[in-house]
Amino acid sequence: MRHPHPPPPERSAELRRRFAEEARSERPDLSELCLLVGAEADGTLDEAGLDAAQMELDRLAGQLPFRPGSPRAWAVALRDLLGERYGFHGVAADYRRLESSLLHEVLRRRRGLPILLSVVWLEVARRAGAPVYGVALPGHFVVGFGPPEQQVLADPFDGGRVLTGNDAEMLVAGATGAPLHPSMLEPARPLEVVSRILNNIRAWAAARPERSDVGLWAVDLSLLLPSHPARLRYERARLLVQRGEFVAGAAELEAYAEVVGALDEVAAERVRGEALAARAMLN
Repeated sequence: MRHPHPPPPERSAELRRRFAEEARSERPDLSELCLLVGAEADGTLDEAGLDAAQMELDRLAGQLPFRPGSPRAWAVALRDLLGERYGFHGVAADYRRLESSLLHEVLRRRRGLPILLSVVWLEVARRAGAPVYGVALPGHFVVGFGPPEQQVLADPFDGGRVLTGNDAEMLVAGATGAPLHPSMLEPARPLEVVSRILNNIRAWAAARPERSDVGLWAVDLSLLLPSHPARLRYERARLLVQRGEFVAGAAELEAYAEVVGALDEVAAERVRGEALAARAMLN
Protein backbone atom coordinates (compact mmCIF):
# COMPACT_ATOMS: atom_id res chain seq x y z
CA MET A 1 0.00 0.00 0.00
CA ARG A 2 1.24 3.45 -0.91
CA HIS A 3 1.40 5.94 1.94
CA PRO A 4 -2.26 6.93 2.25
CA HIS A 5 -3.08 10.59 2.04
CA PRO A 6 -5.60 11.96 4.53
CA PRO A 7 -9.01 13.15 3.40
CA PRO A 8 -9.59 16.87 2.84
CA PRO A 9 -10.64 18.89 5.92
CA GLU A 10 -14.35 18.89 5.08
CA ARG A 11 -14.39 15.11 4.61
CA SER A 12 -12.37 14.60 7.80
CA ALA A 13 -14.77 16.74 9.82
CA GLU A 14 -17.72 14.70 8.54
CA LEU A 15 -15.98 11.41 9.31
CA ARG A 16 -15.19 12.53 12.83
CA ARG A 17 -18.77 13.68 13.38
CA ARG A 18 -20.04 10.27 12.31
CA PHE A 19 -17.41 8.49 14.40
CA ALA A 20 -18.39 10.43 17.54
CA GLU A 21 -22.10 9.86 16.87
CA GLU A 22 -21.62 6.11 16.38
CA ALA A 23 -19.35 5.81 19.43
CA ARG A 24 -22.03 7.44 21.59
CA SER A 25 -24.92 5.42 20.20
CA GLU A 26 -26.73 2.86 22.32
CA ARG A 27 -25.17 -0.06 20.44
CA PRO A 28 -21.99 1.06 18.66
CA ASP A 29 -21.36 -0.73 15.38
CA LEU A 30 -17.83 -2.13 15.44
CA SER A 31 -17.42 -2.48 11.68
CA GLU A 32 -18.72 1.05 11.07
CA LEU A 33 -16.30 2.54 13.60
CA CYS A 34 -13.35 0.59 12.19
CA LEU A 35 -14.17 1.66 8.65
CA LEU A 36 -14.43 5.30 9.71
CA VAL A 37 -10.94 4.95 11.21
CA GLY A 38 -9.81 3.63 7.84
CA ALA A 39 -11.41 6.55 6.01
CA GLU A 40 -9.61 9.00 8.28
CA ALA A 41 -6.34 7.29 7.38
CA ASP A 42 -6.98 6.87 3.67
CA GLY A 43 -8.55 9.69 1.68
CA THR A 44 -9.31 7.33 -1.21
CA LEU A 45 -11.82 5.39 0.91
CA ASP A 46 -15.03 7.08 -0.18
CA GLU A 47 -18.67 6.21 0.55
CA ALA A 48 -18.69 3.57 -2.15
CA GLY A 49 -15.62 1.98 -0.57
CA LEU A 50 -17.22 2.01 2.87
CA ASP A 51 -20.31 0.32 1.46
CA ALA A 52 -18.22 -2.22 -0.43
CA ALA A 53 -16.41 -3.26 2.77
CA GLN A 54 -19.71 -3.79 4.57
CA MET A 55 -21.02 -5.81 1.63
CA GLU A 56 -17.89 -7.97 1.69
CA LEU A 57 -18.55 -8.80 5.34
CA ASP A 58 -22.14 -9.64 4.42
CA ARG A 59 -20.97 -11.81 1.52
CA LEU A 60 -18.57 -13.77 3.71
CA ALA A 61 -21.23 -14.29 6.36
CA GLY A 62 -23.58 -15.67 3.73
CA GLN A 63 -21.12 -18.47 3.01
CA LEU A 64 -21.14 -19.87 6.54
CA PRO A 65 -23.20 -22.99 7.18
CA PHE A 66 -26.59 -22.31 8.75
CA ARG A 67 -26.19 -22.33 12.54
CA PRO A 68 -23.57 -25.08 12.79
CA GLY A 69 -24.37 -25.75 16.48
CA SER A 70 -21.96 -25.73 19.40
CA PRO A 71 -19.40 -22.98 20.12
CA ARG A 72 -16.68 -25.27 18.80
CA ALA A 73 -18.66 -25.93 15.62
CA TRP A 74 -18.95 -22.17 15.05
CA ALA A 75 -15.21 -21.72 15.62
CA VAL A 76 -14.40 -24.51 13.17
CA ALA A 77 -16.81 -23.12 10.57
CA LEU A 78 -15.17 -19.67 10.77
CA ARG A 79 -11.70 -21.22 10.58
CA ASP A 80 -12.64 -23.30 7.54
CA LEU A 81 -14.18 -20.33 5.71
CA LEU A 82 -11.98 -17.37 6.62
CA GLY A 83 -8.70 -19.03 7.51
CA GLU A 84 -8.54 -21.94 5.09
CA ARG A 85 -10.78 -21.01 2.17
CA TYR A 86 -10.04 -17.27 2.00
CA GLY A 87 -6.61 -17.25 3.63
CA PHE A 88 -7.10 -14.56 6.29
CA HIS A 89 -4.11 -14.72 8.63
CA GLY A 90 -1.21 -12.66 9.96
CA VAL A 91 2.57 -12.72 9.87
CA ALA A 92 5.19 -10.85 11.88
CA ALA A 93 5.78 -8.30 9.09
CA ASP A 94 2.18 -7.10 9.42
CA TYR A 95 3.10 -5.32 12.66
CA ARG A 96 5.22 -2.89 10.61
CA ARG A 97 2.40 -1.85 8.26
CA LEU A 98 -0.23 0.78 8.95
CA GLU A 99 -2.75 -0.95 6.69
CA SER A 100 -2.69 -3.91 9.08
CA SER A 101 -4.80 -1.72 11.38
CA LEU A 102 -7.28 -0.58 8.71
CA LEU A 103 -10.31 -2.82 8.21
CA HIS A 104 -10.85 -2.10 4.51
CA GLU A 105 -7.21 -2.98 3.79
CA VAL A 106 -7.38 -6.14 5.90
CA LEU A 107 -10.42 -7.24 3.90
CA ARG A 108 -8.53 -6.56 0.68
CA ARG A 109 -5.18 -8.09 1.65
CA ARG A 110 -6.57 -10.78 3.99
CA ARG A 111 -3.72 -9.94 6.31
CA GLY A 112 -3.54 -7.81 9.43
CA LEU A 113 -2.90 -7.51 13.13
CA PRO A 114 -4.59 -9.97 15.49
CA ILE A 115 -7.21 -7.44 16.56
CA LEU A 116 -8.20 -6.45 13.00
CA LEU A 117 -8.38 -10.05 11.85
CA SER A 118 -10.50 -10.67 14.94
CA VAL A 119 -12.81 -7.84 13.84
CA VAL A 120 -13.31 -9.68 10.54
CA TRP A 121 -14.12 -12.89 12.43
CA LEU A 122 -16.46 -11.03 14.80
CA GLU A 123 -18.37 -9.18 12.12
CA VAL A 124 -18.75 -12.17 9.80
CA ALA A 125 -19.80 -14.44 12.66
CA ARG A 126 -22.16 -11.86 14.16
CA ARG A 127 -23.96 -11.44 10.85
CA ALA A 128 -24.50 -15.22 10.75
CA GLY A 129 -25.94 -15.31 14.29
CA ALA A 130 -22.96 -16.80 16.11
CA PRO A 131 -22.48 -16.36 19.89
CA VAL A 132 -19.21 -14.52 19.29
CA TYR A 133 -17.20 -11.81 21.05
CA GLY A 134 -13.69 -10.43 21.20
CA VAL A 135 -11.26 -11.48 23.92
CA ALA A 136 -8.55 -8.92 24.66
CA LEU A 137 -5.75 -11.13 25.92
CA PRO A 138 -2.68 -9.09 26.88
CA GLY A 139 -0.59 -8.66 23.74
CA HIS A 140 -2.77 -10.86 21.52
CA PHE A 141 -6.43 -10.39 20.63
CA VAL A 142 -8.53 -13.50 19.90
CA VAL A 143 -12.21 -14.34 19.53
CA GLY A 144 -14.46 -16.35 21.81
CA PHE A 145 -17.58 -18.39 21.14
CA GLY A 146 -20.25 -19.43 23.61
CA PRO A 147 -20.92 -18.80 27.31
CA PRO A 148 -18.09 -18.91 29.89
CA GLU A 149 -18.73 -22.52 30.86
CA GLN A 150 -18.52 -23.62 27.20
CA GLN A 151 -16.13 -20.99 25.89
CA VAL A 152 -14.08 -21.85 22.82
CA LEU A 153 -11.28 -19.52 21.70
CA ALA A 154 -9.89 -19.11 18.21
CA ASP A 155 -6.85 -17.21 16.98
CA PRO A 156 -7.55 -15.39 13.67
CA PHE A 157 -3.91 -14.34 13.38
CA ASP A 158 -3.11 -18.05 13.12
CA GLY A 159 -5.80 -18.60 10.49
CA GLY A 160 -8.51 -19.20 13.06
CA ARG A 161 -6.78 -22.05 14.88
CA VAL A 162 -9.04 -23.34 17.64
CA LEU A 163 -7.12 -22.98 20.87
CA THR A 164 -6.66 -25.77 23.39
CA GLY A 165 -6.87 -25.30 27.14
CA ASN A 166 -3.20 -24.39 27.49
CA ASP A 167 -2.88 -22.23 24.38
CA ALA A 168 -4.38 -19.10 25.94
CA GLU A 169 -2.16 -19.50 28.99
CA MET A 170 0.90 -19.71 26.74
CA LEU A 171 -0.16 -16.62 24.75
CA VAL A 172 -0.53 -14.58 27.94
CA ALA A 173 2.70 -15.91 29.45
CA GLY A 174 4.56 -15.10 26.23
CA ALA A 175 3.25 -11.54 26.19
CA THR A 176 3.46 -10.67 29.87
CA GLY A 177 5.27 -13.43 31.73
CA ALA A 178 2.24 -13.59 34.02
CA PRO A 179 -0.37 -16.31 34.42
CA LEU A 180 -3.76 -16.18 32.73
CA HIS A 181 -6.47 -14.63 34.93
CA PRO A 182 -10.14 -15.50 34.31
CA SER A 183 -10.96 -11.79 33.89
CA MET A 184 -8.79 -11.79 30.75
CA LEU A 185 -11.32 -14.07 29.05
CA GLU A 186 -14.28 -11.73 29.44
CA PRO A 187 -15.90 -10.29 26.29
CA ALA A 188 -14.44 -7.00 25.06
CA ARG A 189 -16.99 -4.30 24.29
CA PRO A 190 -16.90 -2.68 20.83
CA LEU A 191 -15.53 0.63 22.12
CA GLU A 192 -12.77 -1.23 23.96
CA VAL A 193 -11.83 -2.89 20.69
CA VAL A 194 -11.77 0.42 18.83
CA SER A 195 -9.72 2.05 21.58
CA ARG A 196 -7.16 -0.74 21.39
CA ILE A 197 -6.97 -0.40 17.59
CA LEU A 198 -6.31 3.34 17.93
CA ASN A 199 -3.69 2.62 20.59
CA ASN A 200 -1.93 0.34 18.10
CA ILE A 201 -2.01 3.05 15.43
CA ARG A 202 -0.61 5.63 17.87
CA ALA A 203 2.18 3.22 18.80
CA TRP A 204 2.95 2.62 15.12
CA ALA A 205 3.17 6.38 14.52
CA ALA A 206 5.22 7.03 17.68
CA ALA A 207 7.94 4.77 16.29
CA ARG A 208 7.96 6.83 13.07
CA PRO A 209 8.35 10.54 13.89
CA GLU A 210 7.87 11.41 10.23
CA ARG A 211 4.30 10.07 10.53
CA SER A 212 3.20 12.36 13.34
CA ASP A 213 0.18 13.15 11.17
CA VAL A 214 -1.06 9.61 11.76
CA GLY A 215 -0.43 9.89 15.49
CA LEU A 216 -2.40 13.12 15.63
CA TRP A 217 -5.55 11.86 13.94
CA ALA A 218 -5.42 8.66 15.99
CA VAL A 219 -5.30 10.74 19.17
CA ASP A 220 -8.12 12.95 17.91
CA LEU A 221 -10.35 9.94 17.26
CA SER A 222 -9.45 8.46 20.65
CA LEU A 223 -10.57 11.71 22.27
CA LEU A 224 -13.98 11.31 20.60
CA LEU A 225 -14.63 8.06 22.45
CA PRO A 226 -16.96 8.53 25.45
CA SER A 227 -14.27 7.29 27.83
CA HIS A 228 -10.58 8.07 27.38
CA PRO A 229 -7.56 8.83 29.58
CA ALA A 230 -6.90 12.50 30.29
CA ARG A 231 -3.26 11.99 29.35
CA LEU A 232 -4.30 11.84 25.70
CA ARG A 233 -4.55 15.64 25.90
CA TYR A 234 -0.88 15.75 26.84
CA GLU A 235 0.02 13.40 24.00
CA ARG A 236 -1.90 15.58 21.55
CA ALA A 237 -0.15 18.74 22.78
CA ARG A 238 3.28 17.19 22.36
CA LEU A 239 2.41 16.01 18.85
CA LEU A 240 1.39 19.56 17.92
CA VAL A 241 4.72 20.87 19.18
CA GLN A 242 6.56 18.09 17.33
CA ARG A 243 4.80 19.17 14.14
CA GLY A 244 5.84 22.81 14.61
CA GLU A 245 2.42 24.04 15.75
CA PHE A 246 3.99 25.72 18.78
CA VAL A 247 1.19 28.10 19.79
CA ALA A 248 -1.53 25.45 19.63
CA GLY A 249 0.68 22.91 21.39
CA ALA A 250 1.62 25.34 24.15
CA ALA A 251 -2.04 26.24 24.72
CA GLU A 252 -2.96 22.57 25.09
CA LEU A 253 -0.04 21.96 27.43
CA GLU A 254 -1.21 24.83 29.62
CA ALA A 255 -4.77 23.52 29.65
CA TYR A 256 -3.54 20.06 30.59
CA ALA A 257 -1.40 21.54 33.37
CA GLU A 258 -4.53 23.07 34.90
CA VAL A 259 -6.15 19.64 35.03
CA VAL A 260 -3.06 17.94 36.43
CA GLY A 261 -2.49 20.70 38.97
CA ALA A 262 -5.51 19.60 40.98
CA LEU A 263 -3.74 16.31 41.71
CA ASP A 264 -0.02 16.89 41.27
CA GLU A 265 1.35 20.42 41.28
CA VAL A 266 4.92 19.27 40.65
CA ALA A 267 3.83 17.51 37.45
CA ALA A 268 1.75 20.54 36.46
CA GLU A 269 4.78 22.82 36.78
CA ARG A 270 6.78 20.48 34.59
CA VAL A 271 4.08 20.65 31.90
CA ARG A 272 3.95 24.46 32.18
CA GLY A 273 7.69 24.46 31.59
CA GLU A 274 7.14 22.48 28.41
CA ALA A 275 4.57 25.05 27.33
CA LEU A 276 7.05 27.88 27.88
CA ALA A 277 9.69 26.01 25.92
CA ALA A 278 7.23 25.53 23.06
CA ARG A 279 6.42 29.23 22.96
CA ALA A 280 10.13 30.05 23.01
CA MET A 281 10.54 28.11 19.78
CA LEU A 282 8.64 30.88 18.02
CA ASN A 283 11.51 33.32 18.50
